[in-house]
Amino acid sequence: MAPSYENLPIDDEEFDESQIDFTDLEEQYQVRLDEGLDAFVVVDGLPKVPEDNKAKLVKFILRKLNSVGKVKEDGVYMPLNEETGQTEGFAFVEYSAPSEAVAAVKQLHGTPLDKKHTMAVNKLTDIDRYGREGRIDEEYHPPEIEPFQQKEHLRSWLGDPDARDQMVMFRGDKVGVFWNEKEDAPEQVVDRENWTESFVQWSPLGTYLTSIHAQGVQLWGGKAWSRQKRFAHPGVNLVDFSPNEKYVTTWSHRPLQVDENHPVPSLSLEEDGKNYIIWDIATGKPLRSFATLEVPTSTDAEGNPVKKKMQWPTFKWSADDKYVARMTQGQSISIYELPRMNLLDKASVKIEGVMDFEWAPATPKRDGVRTYEQLFCYWTPELGSNPAKVGLMSIPSKEVVRTRNLFNVSDAKLHWQSEAAYVCVKVDRHSKSKKSMATNLEIFRVREKGVPVEVVDSIKDTVINFAWEPKGSRFVLITTAEPLAQTAVPPKTAVSFFAPEKVKGGGVGNFRHIRTIDKKNSNAIYWSPKGRFVVVATLQSQQSCDLDFWDLSFEKPKDDKDDKEKELNANLQLMATAEHYGVTDIEWDPTGRYVATVASAFRHQMENGYHLYDFKGTLLREEHIDRFKQLIWRPRPATLLSKEEQAEIRKNLRNYSKIFDEQDLAKKNTANRQVVEARRRLLQEWLAWRESMIQMLKEEGAEIELNNGKVRTDHDGEVEEIEEIVEEIIEETEEVIG
Repeated sequence: MAPSYENLPIDDEEFDESQIDFTDLEEQYQVRLDEGLDAFVVVDGLPKVPEDNKAKLVKFILRKLNSVGKVKEDGVYMPLNEETGQTEGFAFVEYSAPSEAVAAVKQLHGTPLDKKHTMAVNKLTDIDRYGREGRIDEEYHPPEIEPFQQKEHLRSWLGDPDARDQMVMFRGDKVGVFWNEKEDAPEQVVDRENWTESFVQWSPLGTYLTSIHAQGVQLWGGKAWSRQKRFAHPGVNLVDFSPNEKYVTTWSHRPLQVDENHPVPSLSLEEDGKNYIIWDIATGKPLRSFATLEVPTSTDAEGNPVKKKMQWPTFKWSADDKYVARMTQGQSISIYELPRMNLLDKASVKIEGVMDFEWAPATPKRDGVRTYEQLFCYWTPELGSNPAKVGLMSIPSKEVVRTRNLFNVSDAKLHWQSEAAYVCVKVDRHSKSKKSMATNLEIFRVREKGVPVEVVDSIKDTVINFAWEPKGSRFVLITTAEPLAQTAVPPKTAVSFFAPEKVKGGGVGNFRHIRTIDKKNSNAIYWSPKGRFVVVATLQSQQSCDLDFWDLSFEKPKDDKDDKEKELNANLQLMATAEHYGVTDIEWDPTGRYVATVASAFRHQMENGYHLYDFKGTLLREEHIDRFKQLIWRPRPATLLSKEEQAEIRKNLRNYSKIFDEQDLAKKNTANRQVVEARRRLLQEWLAWRESMIQMLKEEGAEIELNNGKVRTDHDGEVEEIEEIVEEIIEETEEVIG
């Protein structure tokens, strides 16, 4: 309501202007300085130079400023200090559009100019808004340092004295974390109702448990399983962590709607209309957001366009968390540097027709290269008369390390070995008539000089699955001669095992075929995270549910001389077979000791639950749980032991195994701990009752002979003798029959 001016005095001597409230007029007629200044930025952190060098400095910074937009002509104002005759170290810059000013702040803030100067870029309107009079104290006050508060140890579970592993189980509306107890039921750590609204997921090193909600993502950890971080992303569908847990990507299929009147925590109008957000886990703040790009199309064997499904993860991380990249409509790969999320060298890597790329999962140690860089592999299809191509590119130098031309290519898949020693390109080729298909493997030996390529072309059928041995040089593949039609009956498949030849000096020889198992329905390969053991299975099939447990380093008898495997770095042995009806997922524990097979309610509603096996395929436990959805082992970070220390442990493993056997025996003897404790409690109750009876008889004058267990009582001159029979177990043995 406007103030009333009727009763104000009109005499100049009595008139006091300070008594009038002008706030309504000031608010109505206040000059809106923000309008028209959105295209201005303030560039700070510049070197202070004499007036003669001012033009050179302006020209130098313009090269950087124009990389993100167009600076207006004479759009740089760099004030001079009249006393020193030098520039003040900052400049006002006007862009052609406000969006260019926003881009300058995001991409140029923190850009180093030289060893001593780093450019700081801020919007002029922000400086005016936050630096307005009254908001900044002119007098300096040192910042208050909050007292140190001890936080929960996020990796305390690694100190378990029994070296047990944890798992998360999602069943019904409950999510629980449990210790694995081998044959016994899992020991509960925490169990909560409605902990997630969609699914749960571990971070790559096991530090955080991720829960998904309608309003975003939450990270949990510590002994109390308290919330560590929260990322607001309404409608989030999928989550992907960087390998070292520094960053996380969230994605929703619906674009974000950010309303200025109803703000979402941590999100700004810049996220409006975006699908992806890349977050800094330490600060909980978004680094950059992106919209979903149109998925590129490919062609089938007859040349018809086929739209590919969205690839996840769309943004792929380098092994050291320094880069994240994605394809842009089949024409280039955009690589962003972290944490600033600026485009590497301010331009995408142009690769015409690129169909897929994969970062090396570890920093490759290449022969003859002193400074190791990150590496990614990519492939492009045949374009006109140009052949298909596979390439390896080193980042950040963008050096093309190796390329290889391919012909008659229908599709290709990229498979890195866990230590980046090899990358296998599975190439599906069609005949000239395009009526038949075949597969060959192009294996790039990354660590060897010149990155030689070995071709495994003895595969006549189509390869439907391929998997490298973790930290090893062997691989397994599954092939089929039948068309891959989407039917309820799975195609007949064959499982083939490959290993390198033995080479003097400990090198890795050429890859050779070990054995093929025909007439199977297998479609999945799950290696132990430690290598050597592999489970080949049939998943999501109503007709077959086979599980085959293989050992590729089986110790065969010394008298087994006639064996071609003697020439290879492998000794193949089928250890066990099993069945789990309705199996949908298989999970190895991080130590390679146990395998869990899951029948998930996410896939079907029949006989949901899980089975637990040891690495040899021995069934340890099975539980049928209604609406059982997930079982995921908690990952472990890499060991802190050196290779020499690990080798020493393996050398003395037999000595350690005696200690482990004793611990297992002690644990087995205490398996019926509740029964033993119940018996001990009954014994204590009996002894207490007996003592009370003896005391009562003494009071009644009875003669008690405790040495031989007899009690003599005298009633009316008659003597009554009571004998007590005591049973003692001298030895107890168990014998398993069957």
